[in-house]
Amino acid sequence: MISKSVIVTGASRGIGKAIAIEFAKAGYNVAINCNSSVALLDEVKLEIESLGVRCITYVGNIGKEEHAMKLCSGAIEAFGHIDILINNAGISHIGLLSDLTLAEWNNIVTTNLTSVFLCSRSVIPSMVHQKSGRIINISSVWGIAGASCEVAYSATKGGINSFTKALAKELAPSNIQVNAIACGAIDTQMNQFLPKEDREELEAEIPSGRFGKVEDVAEFVYSIATSNTYLTGQIIPFDGAWL
Repeated sequence: MISKSVIVTGASRGIGKAIAIEFAKAGYNVAINCNSSVALLDEVKLEIESLGVRCITYVGNIGKEEHAMKLCSGAIEAFGHIDILINNAGISHIGLLSDLTLAEWNNIVTTNLTSVFLCSRSVIPSMVHQKSGRIINISSVWGIAGASCEVAYSATKGGINSFTKALAKELAPSNIQVNAIACGAIDTQMNQFLPKEDREELEAEIPSGRFGKVEDVAEFVYSIATSNTYLTGQIIPFDGAWL
């Protein structure tokens, strides 16, 4: 029996870590990546390997072509093929657009959007050859609705959503499914800046009454990755009926 394999970008903590562990529990070999948090990534690797599957790591900015190609080619070489790519790597930026520098804009676009293009492009030939594959992009409800003081972040997530729908049409004839999960308020380090009162106010706005957990996202991503192949080209909100 051929082992299944998955690449998860931005997996040293939070949603990416939870997703990587979820797939490892299901018996997938896992390739994980981060930009700089080497110690944390190594801890995730040990946790994954304790589940009885293989794990390889790659440290580097996958918004740059060289690093994205090395991550993906290394995973294909190690596992023989890639069944699933999870484009999760991302950063946020809070502040007025008028105060945003070009360097800051370029950094968030490169990290959040260019990385999706580069990693997807790197695995597509292998997936086309095997006539199967899944690409799942971790997006945000702000890519649909937009968020004040998060214009750059919203723009990159909106770009991911359009990228997802277009690429799904391109790859459907090759039996490769492309979907995006538009996350709402998830309890991650990215949201730890919120004061207690603001957090409670936000939770009160969410009909489900709480922030999502990273484990919730991981379980949902796995369910999409293993669902019917007719599901493709979708931007699926995962926000507790918030927006």
